[in-house]
Amino acid sequence: MKTVLFLFPLLAIAFAAPQKGPDGDATILKYNNENIGIDGYNFDFDTSNGISRQEEGKLDNPQSEDANMKVVGGFSFPLPDGKTLKLSFTADENGYRPQFTISR
Repeated sequence: MKTVLFLFPLLAIAFAAPQKGPDGDATILKYNNENIGIDGYNFDFDTSNGISRQEEGKLDNPQSEDANMKVVGGFSFPLPDGKTLKLSFTADENGYRPQFTISR
């Protein structure tokens, strides 16, 4: 009984360990990040497994009481069936507006 009580937690730990998936070895191929203060920011990156992301934000009318942040960006990644999902978005005073496509 003591052996079972000792081995069961070890077995549970072994099965609970994170499994390395197909993207476990993905590396960052490109990374840019600029934070230019009140004038805005932008960043983008690409990875070896086909994921890419980009975003740019800017404060419209920064000297006004009606200043708004406008963000434009998107991302893409490969789907298991070989197609690519691409999502682009705009977020501003009119809300968040995404658009996506799936292509070969």
